[in-house]
Amino acid sequence: MQTVLAVFERLSDESRRNRFNGPKPSLTRTELRQLATVDSNNHVLVGYVNDDPKPVAIARLVRQGRTAEIAFEVADEYQQQGIGTALTGELLADARAAGITEITALVASDNPAALALLRRIMGVLDVSLEGPELSIRAALA
Repeated sequence: MQTVLAVFERLSDESRRNRFNGPKPSLTRTELRQLATVDSNNHVLVGYVNDDPKPVAIARLVRQGRTAEIAFEVADEYQQQGIGTALTGELLADARAAGITEITALVASDNPAALALLRRIMGVLDVSLEGPELSIRAALA
């Protein structure tokens, strides 16, 4: 839970809103526990950068049968450096190896960086508007 909290605390209000699709000044204990769960259905990768002792990014994959939802967050000072792309790419390789055939994600409609990252990694996306969020689906080859 400390790792999740450490990354969360490095996010600006805007980054938190983009990641959690709304204002998120803090995480509850239940949310922390849920986000920190790692098991056969919940895969997590944590990113570190040389000379920075704290984690700078987290990418998660939550498996539901042959489908998995992905989410990621990168500390503001390390955004646009390829860290989210690298972690998400590794998660997708893990998903392929586990037999997952479809990836889903919810992205804030005003978060073009996350959408661009998913397009780069996944290629063709089925994107639909779901309230203020973009619901994204992609086949995983």
